[in-house]
Amino acid sequence: MTQLLTPLSEKIKSFQQKVEEVYVQEGKDRSALSEQVKLPMGLNQQLSGETGRLTRALTTSAKAQGDLGEMILEKILESSGLRKDEEYFVQNSFRSGDTKDGDARQARPDVIVKLPENKHLIIDSKVSLTAYNEYVNAETDEVRRLALSRHMESVRRHIRELAERNYQALHQLQSIDFVCMFVPIEGAFMAAIGNEPALWESGYERNVLLVSPSTLLFVVRTVAHLWRQERQKQNVQEIVNRGAELYDKLVGFVDDLKSVGERLEQARSSYGDALNKFSTGKGNVIRQAEMLKSLGVKTKKSLPVELIAASAEDDPLLAEGVDVASTP
Repeated sequence: MTQLLTPLSEKIKSFQQKVEEVYVQEGKDRSALSEQVKLPMGLNQQLSGETGRLTRALTTSAKAQGDLGEMILEKILESSGLRKDEEYFVQNSFRSGDTKDGDARQARPDVIVKLPENKHLIIDSKVSLTAYNEYVNAETDEVRRLALSRHMESVRRHIRELAERNYQALHQLQSIDFVCMFVPIEGAFMAAIGNEPALWESGYERNVLLVSPSTLLFVVRTVAHLWRQERQKQNVQEIVNRGAELYDKLVGFVDDLKSVGERLEQARSSYGDALNKFSTGKGNVIRQAEMLKSLGVKTKKSLPVELIAASAEDDPLLAEGVDVASTP
C-alpha cells in the first residue's frame, strides 16, 4: 500500500503547490489590473477638471475668449494659403495721430490682410461666448430666450465698438471702406444672423462686415487666388523684361562680333602688306638676305625654302637672267 500511495501523495502535493502558485500570481495580476483601471479613471477626472476650467475660462474671461478668437482667425489665414508677414500681418500697432482726421489714439487691429495694388483688408475678432453658452445650455424656453437676447445685444455692442474705432481711416493703410468683424464660433454667428436677419445689413451700414469662419475662409481664399494671379502676372512681366534684356545683349554681341571681324580683316590686310614688302618686289628683304648668304656670310639657320622661292620669283633681276651672286 505504501508503494502505491507514495507516488499519489507526491502528485497531490505537486498539484497543491501549482494551485497555490496560480492563486498567488492571480492575486498579483488582479492587483496590477486594479491599478491600471484606477489610472485612466484618474486621467479622466483630471481631463474633466481641465475641460471644466477651460469652459469656465472661455465663458467668463474676456481675454481667454479674445485669445481663442485670434487663434482661430490665424489658423484660417494659414489654411487659406496666405503667408504671414507677407500677405497678412498680426497685431500691428499704429502710433497716436496716424489717422486721416488727426485723431490722436492708438490703433491695433487683430489682422491686416494685404491686397494686390497696395490695398488692405482689416479683420478684427469679436467673441461673444458667455450669453451664447447660456443659450445653448438653457433648460427652458424662457431661459433660452433671455440668453439669446443677451447674445444679440453683445453682437450689436461689438459692431458699435468696431465702427467707432474707424480702422479703415488709418492713414498708414490704403484700406477698403469696411472692416471685417470675425465671429469665430459658427453657431454663435448663425444664432445672431438667424434670429435677426437685419443685423448683417445694420453692421454693413456702419462699414462693419460680419463674417464667420466659413464666410471668412471664402474671402481670404479669394484674396490668396488674387495674389497667385498677381504673382503670375509679375512673372510674365519679368519674362518679358528678361527677354528684352536678352535681345539687347544679343544685338550688342553681334555688333561686337562684327567689329572683331572688321579688325581681324584689317589685321590680315596689314599682315599681307607687311609680308609683301618683306618678301616680294625688287630688292626685297628676303632676297637681300639670301644674297648676303651667297656672298659667304656664315649662318646657323636657313629661311623657309618656299619663302625664298617666292622672293626670287618677284625679283625682276632674276627674271631677266642676271646672276645675283656676281652683281656688285
